[in-house]
Amino acid sequence: MDFWSSRDELSHANRLRRSYYELLRDDLDQLLIDYSLTKSYQNFVRKNVEYPFVEKRELKPRARVPYTEYDLHNAFLVIFVEDSIPASNKKYIRFFDVNKTTKTNLLKSKTLPLNDEYDRNQKYLDSVHFTDFLRYLLPIDYALLIQRNPAGGGRDRYELSHFHVRIDWPIAEASEDLAQYLRYISKDLYEKGDKYAEDIQKKFFEYYGLPVMAGGRRTAAIVAAQYLRRLTSITTVYAGSSESRALIRISETGVAKFTLMKFEMEEMNQIAANNNLAINTFKKNYVLSQNQKEGVCLFQVTYSPSSHARPPEDGKLRDLKPDLSWLRVSSQHLIPKSGVWKYPPLPINLIYSA
Repeated sequence: MDFWSSRDELSHANRLRRSYYELLRDDLDQLLIDYSLTKSYQNFVRKNVEYPFVEKRELKPRARVPYTEYDLHNAFLVIFVEDSIPASNKKYIRFFDVNKTTKTNLLKSKTLPLNDEYDRNQKYLDSVHFTDFLRYLLPIDYALLIQRNPAGGGRDRYELSHFHVRIDWPIAEASEDLAQYLRYISKDLYEKGDKYAEDIQKKFFEYYGLPVMAGGRRTAAIVAAQYLRRLTSITTVYAGSSESRALIRISETGVAKFTLMKFEMEEMNQIAANNNLAINTFKKNYVLSQNQKEGVCLFQVTYSPSSHARPPEDGKLRDLKPDLSWLRVSSQHLIPKSGVWKYPPLPINLIYSA
C-alpha cells in the first residue's frame, strides 16, 4: 500500500521540497544513464568488443532476458528518498553507523581514493564534487542510499548517506504485501495454497517488469521499491543491470527502462523527419556514436500496470489469473544525450514495430 501524499495534499513547505527533490532526480537520472549506458558502451569500444544491444523483444512485458552477465557493463543499485528513512526500518533496509559515508568508513572499505584534503561535503548532491564521489562508489556491492539530511536546520539538503546498504526483506513478504494491496489475498501468501503463492511471487516480478530469475541487484531493487512504498515520502530506486544491459528506474510514476538502441541511417533520417528535425540536428543531440551506416541512441520505455495490477474499484477480494498481463507499455522515447538542454525526448513506436 502507498502511504505517500500527492502534491495537492502537501504543505507549501513540502511542495517546495518535492519540487527540489524532483529537480535533483532529473540530474541524478542523467548521471546514472550516463554511467550505466554511455560509459558501458565506451568500455566495450575501448576493449574492441561488440556491444550486446538489447533486442526489442526483450523490452516487451513478460519478456525473457538472456541470462548472460557482461563484465564490461556497469551495474549498481541506488535508492533515492524524498525524506529520510526512519530508523525503525533498519531491520530490512540495512543502514547503520558502520556504513555511513564517513572518511573512516570509506578508508576501511578501500573503495575511495582518499587523502588529507578529503572534502566532507562531497557526499551532498549540491556539492561540485558529488558526481565524482558517486562514480567512485557506484561499482561497490549492495546499494547506495541518498536521502535528506534530517539535521539540515530547516534546509532540505540531500546526501549520499550510506554505502554497502543491504536489502533484507524476503521476496515472499514483498509479494504478500503487493498481493494484499491488489486484493488477491486477504492476509497470508499461502492462504490459497502453495501453487497460488508461487504464482503470486511470479506476478510480483512481472509487476516490476522483471523475469522471475532476475539477478541479485534487480531483485533487491524491486523488493526495496515495494518496501519503501510504506513511507510517507516518494522514493526512486535505480538498478543498473549487466545482464539486461539496462538502467531500471522505479518511482511513484511507475517502472521505466533505459537502454541503448542501434539505428541504420535510413531509420535515423526517418526519425528526424517525423520530428521536423534536420538530420544533423538529430545526430548532434540524440546520437551517441555513429559511422557511415548506423548510429547509437538512448531509448526509454515506460510501463504502467494493467487493470489486473491495480486495486479493484469495489475493494473486494479476487482470484489471481496468471495468464492475464499485469504490465503494459505506456510510452516509448528516444532521449537526448547527456548535457543537451534544448531538445526534448522524441516519441517513437519501436518495441512493437516490425
